[in-house]
Amino acid sequence: MNSNQPVFNSIQLHILNMFNYCHSEESMKELEAVLADFYAKRVQEEADKMWDEGTLNDKAIEDILTEHLRTPYRTI
Repeated sequence: MNSNQPVFNSIQLHILNMFNYCHSEESMKELEAVLADFYAKRVQEEADKMWDEGTLNDKAIEDILTEHLRTPYRTI
C-alpha cells in the first residue's frame, strides 16, 4: 500500500459512494446542502447543550468575538 494514499473510514466511504449517484451539478449541490444542514443541526445541538451546562454564556461568546486569532508575522 502506498503511504501517500488516504485511508477512509466506513462513513467517509459511504459518503463518497453517495456522490457516485450525483450525475449533475444540481444533485451534487443538493447532497452538499443536506450534509451541511445535518452538521449545522449538530453544532446547534452542541451549543445548546453547552449553554444549558453553563460552559457557553454571553461572556464566553463575547470573548470569542473579540479574540485575536491571527498568526503573528515573523520579523526578519
